[in-house]
Amino acid sequence: MEVRGTRERVGSHTGVAIAAGEPALVFVGQMRSGPSRRMESLVAWIKVTQKKRLRVIDVDADANPSLVRELGVSVVPALVLVKDHRVLGRLEGRVTGREIEDLIRPHI
Repeated sequence: MEVRGTRERVGSHTGVAIAAGEPALVFVGQMRSGPSRRMESLVAWIKVTQKKRLRVIDVDADANPSLVRELGVSVVPALVLVKDHRVLGRLEGRVTGREIEDLIRPHI
């Protein structure tokens, strides 16, 4: 699946683009979702521990339905690993830190 690198309004952040060559982990959540809120600490941990090798982008699914469709997300929360405008992997639903590391390790 191709992901366009055009500038989008992503959640409360404006001008976030998925750049070519730069691996990005896109966290798709909903502000009112309990499972999404519980995953926020894991995503924050990934942001801190992988900040030199991986860009983490937060996306509010309710505010960005077209981007959610483009990423192929059917269950929220979801983590989508993107590089060079291609989806490399996806985790949907509530996941563990080990599952996240297993997703990103081969690509960073």
